Amino acid sequence: MSRYRRPRIGGASIFFTVALARRGDDLLLREIALLRAAMARTRAERGFRIDACVVLPDHLHCVWTLPEGDADYPTRWRLIKARFSRGVPIGERRASHCRRAERGIWQRRYWEHHIRDEADHAAHVRYCWMNPVKHGFVEAPEEWPFSSIHRDIATGRRWAR
Repeated sequence: MSRYRRPRIGGASIFFTVALARRGDDLLLREIALLRAAMARTRAERGFRIDACVVLPDHLHCVWTLPEGDADYPTRWRLIKARFSRGVPIGERRASHCRRAERGIWQRRYWEHHIRDEADHAAHVRYCWMNPVKHGFVEAPEEWPFSSIHRDIATGRRWAR
């Protein structure tokens, strides 16, 4: 089993990219309600703030802030991925998925970046908002329905400076 060197900073803000195993699939959008339910249940049990989130067909980006003294984001992602995976039919799996009792839906790893300061935080929130534009799905971030930008506009929250 791999041992990752990850910062263990309680209360940190962290940017994540989490992707499906099959790039080009649209499973996350087809099953958006299931993904939202998995994230909501995990948030209710383990508490964390979602500062920004955007869901694209085959990957998602989030900025989370963990509770003070808590650095356990790997467990949160494991729960979200498992809860989502249990709700979709088992597809084609490689032998390595079977050996590990995996459904083969998600890439095993994800990318994380610990936010350094307010400017870094604002840049990563903007990245979430702009990602659907970058991928050519929409011309303006507000046009993408699967983004926290709508919540932030409605509440008047302004992360970006």
